[in-house]
Amino acid sequence: MPLCLNRCIYTSNTRYPQQILCSLHITRTNGIAEGFNFLRGISSNNLWAYSFHDQTSYRDNNDTDLKSKLLFRVHPRRSATSVLQNWVSEGRKVSIYDLREVSKQLVERGRYKHALEVMKWMEGQDRFQISESDHALRLELTIKASTLQEAEDYFTKLPNIASQKASYLHLLNSYVKEKAVEKAESLMIKMNSLGANVTPHPFNSMMKLCTATSKFDLVLSIISQMKETKIPRNVLSYNLWMSACNALYGVERVDKVYDEMVRDKNVKIGWSTLCTLANIYMKSGLNERANLALKDAESKLSSYNHFGYFFLITNYTSLKNKEGVIRVWEACKRVDRKLTCANYMCIMSCLVKLGDVKEAERIFAEWESQCVRYDVRVSNILLGAYVGDNLMEKAEALHARTMEKGGCPNYKTWEILVEGYVRNGSMEKAVFAMKNALRMSKQCVWRPSPAIVESVLEYVEKSRNLEDGKWFLEVLRDLNLADLRVYRLLIRMHVDNGKPIGEIVKMMEDDHKVEMAKL
Repeated sequence: MPLCLNRCIYTSNTRYPQQILCSLHITRTNGIAEGFNFLRGISSNNLWAYSFHDQTSYRDNNDTDLKSKLLFRVHPRRSATSVLQNWVSEGRKVSIYDLREVSKQLVERGRYKHALEVMKWMEGQDRFQISESDHALRLELTIKASTLQEAEDYFTKLPNIASQKASYLHLLNSYVKEKAVEKAESLMIKMNSLGANVTPHPFNSMMKLCTATSKFDLVLSIISQMKETKIPRNVLSYNLWMSACNALYGVERVDKVYDEMVRDKNVKIGWSTLCTLANIYMKSGLNERANLALKDAESKLSSYNHFGYFFLITNYTSLKNKEGVIRVWEACKRVDRKLTCANYMCIMSCLVKLGDVKEAERIFAEWESQCVRYDVRVSNILLGAYVGDNLMEKAEALHARTMEKGGCPNYKTWEILVEGYVRNGSMEKAVFAMKNALRMSKQCVWRPSPAIVESVLEYVEKSRNLEDGKWFLEVLRDLNLADLRVYRLLIRMHVDNGKPIGEIVKMMEDDHKVEMAKL
């Protein structure tokens, strides 16, 4: 008997919600899967509901512990508090150790809202003794899942100095992120009076803030303070110090700081420091020294993770050193860790920037041969390269193949195609692609460029297609991009087609565009 399974292939996008869902209908005959059916317009929330059902259905009969309920059975929009309350009201026991463990696991899954609810509930139970680390975790989660104001209120109400010492770095780092200089300085003064500033971390945070606000002289003041109070400097301290010296005095002063770092027996120089040096040399036009620094950094890369490899790859790309890019990429593949889609996107983008589309194609084929889920963001890199070189036949062929393999186009896919079709004069296809892109525009920040809007307007006027004209006006109004020129065009089209213009004038009045004397 044929086995029919409905499964959702979801192309993730780290920045924007995906609005096109591909449903795979599999008919298993002698182990062969066949029959792709693409369904459009299903939201990612519905997708979550399907995957949630798949995750939980097989657990319902076996897992009755609280941890399973919180980790696997709570929908993101529902409350973890109600699960805890129901559990206790049924006469079941819960320990603080279980709550701490499940909170950490929720954090690992990025479910900060539920983790915060667990911590709040835990803290509200009189029978539990809350530790300093519990307070620190709740403050961190409040910053991530709620508001900074709530985090500040919580910090001021912490019961003892030990809890403040354990928690304040989270608050300080949020001030740094917000560039709230006065609040950061005030917190540093307070914690210094309590004897909390005994590690490099708060000083590094303040140096980050000074760097972000271009107050490089204050970075040097903080370094002097660390030396006076015998606070050890770590790698980040030296990296920030070197960057500030470069901004104030240039490479010569940077070299002196680096020499001091080499002499510091408490610091181990790694790839990040050498990348910092390379960037400084690049900005000073010392490309040969930058290449040497990156070559030294290669020997410092980990054999256990890919993290540093892509910093080197992007730096080599900035230096137009393709040999270095390929060398680091090959070394990266020897690391015993699975390469992610983001890794493939990075190397392909770098090769495209270096003008080696052929090598990017080879790496794309390598990714395509082993990918489990077809992430359209990877194919978009190659699609953009083809469009940039005006190779529209190859671009269309790649787009068709992506669809065949289960890839779901996102707004970027359509934007790339729109630009290619406009440049190529294929305006009918450009309008079709733009309609697909604009369907997604309410869920992301994409907007058509002025040049594309101008080209489509010219096409709509020449084609005398009133329906396309009305459609384009509506989407431009939704995006707050409609101006008098668009209204004038539509009025001319209505007049040419013998249609009344009252509806268009009403739109102009609603949009405060009534300047009829200019028509």
